[in-house]
Amino acid sequence: MNQDVAALLPELSLAAAAVLGLLAGSWLPRRRQWLVAVLAAAACAVGLAATGIALARGTEQGVFAEVFAVDTATGAGRLTVLGALLLVIGLSVETVRGHPRESEYWVLLLLTGAGTLALVGANDLLMLFAAYLLSSLPAYALAGFAKDPRGTEAALKYYLLGALLGTAMLAGTALLYGGGRGTLYRELREALPGAPFAVVALGLVGVLAGLLFKAGGVPAHFWVPDVAQGAPAPVAAYVTTLPKVGALIAGYRLLHQALPGSDVDWPLLLAVLAAATMTLGNLAAFFQTDVRRLLAYSAVSQVGYLLTALAVATRSDLAQRGLLFYLAAYAATNLGAFAVVTGLPRARTLEGYRGLAGRHPGLAAVLVVCLLGLVGTPPTGVFLGKLEIFSAAVDGGYTWLAVLAVANTVASLFYYLRWLGPVFARTGPAPAGTQAALGRWAAGTAYTAAAVSLALGLAAGAVLPLATGPLLP
Repeated sequence: MNQDVAALLPELSLAAAAVLGLLAGSWLPRRRQWLVAVLAAAACAVGLAATGIALARGTEQGVFAEVFAVDTATGAGRLTVLGALLLVIGLSVETVRGHPRESEYWVLLLLTGAGTLALVGANDLLMLFAAYLLSSLPAYALAGFAKDPRGTEAALKYYLLGALLGTAMLAGTALLYGGGRGTLYRELREALPGAPFAVVALGLVGVLAGLLFKAGGVPAHFWVPDVAQGAPAPVAAYVTTLPKVGALIAGYRLLHQALPGSDVDWPLLLAVLAAATMTLGNLAAFFQTDVRRLLAYSAVSQVGYLLTALAVATRSDLAQRGLLFYLAAYAATNLGAFAVVTGLPRARTLEGYRGLAGRHPGLAAVLVVCLLGLVGTPPTGVFLGKLEIFSAAVDGGYTWLAVLAVANTVASLFYYLRWLGPVFARTGPAPAGTQAALGRWAAGTAYTAAAVSLALGLAAGAVLPLATGPLLP
């Protein structure tokens, strides 16, 4: 058994920082709780450095009885999660500074981040479910962190749906174990082709239910707009971004490694789910006036595009690099938009952004980059991510899905422009006080995220090779 603890340094750094942060927060005076945030940022930096070293070595390995895979997908996912977590820490500083439970906020963020990293590398069904729990439970607490009526309602909806679909996921795990006589993906790949069709089909649907909940895909998407609207803005940014990275990479690995020879037509199932998710997300976003709910339904539609890569996981060589690159680009772009929302806490509706270009031209520029980036406008990274995934869909025999995705992309321009229109309007200023900026940390995070989104598009030739490589056999 490979027990190389150093291979898990990114995950262990977050877990260790969470434990140390919890202990430190019990002793530090309230005015010094910010030191736990520094500890969290340092843990992310250590994880990024360890990931860079592992990618430079370029070796695939399974650790601890191969339940956790360290390969290309794990490395790319770690870079995305840890980089995005740093951005979330940056845009959270002013929101939680001086809060009576500030240290608890950072600890919960570290724990759910560690769970997301565990999802990225999960190579075993039991590991997958444990990662699901670790990434979910702290997130429920974060959703209700403000303890106000709206946040409490959001946390309750988030928890109840997560518990329901988590139970379905556990039942699916039991069925796949019964059909495959094992939980390791390598064992399932060999045994499931001879297992009863109904057992494999029901088991897969159960496991996918949990992953769709984490990603925010149809039909497990109902929590997304409520949590985005009711939770603190940095938490809304987190839950609409990072869980998608873990869930979608975990889903890709499961389908690619455990079910390539199954009689279940899961590519068609994923294609239908992708089509429904992107279409429903766009239609629901069309006439939203609350900016958080608009971004929430935008996040749902983005999951639809990303699920396209899962539908062709075994049919196209472009699927993996398209998925990994798109996730990184989307994380930066979505967090940039949410950083602007966080920086303007009183501007809750589209009208609250009227005339923003005159008052805060920098934040207005970030909104232009991020909202048009979410559409898929060059030279942002999302443009190339969509191009890769749409090409993978055509290459994998789902041309109709690529056409539908292009149509949805064009349609999404409507509601993003509905937001940008008031930003550059010169008449009818926004109500007094709605555009009061929160502080420098949120603005700085917004500028950083927008720069990363553009850099990924401009430097795609250097970044794409990081997403190209084999998975653990």
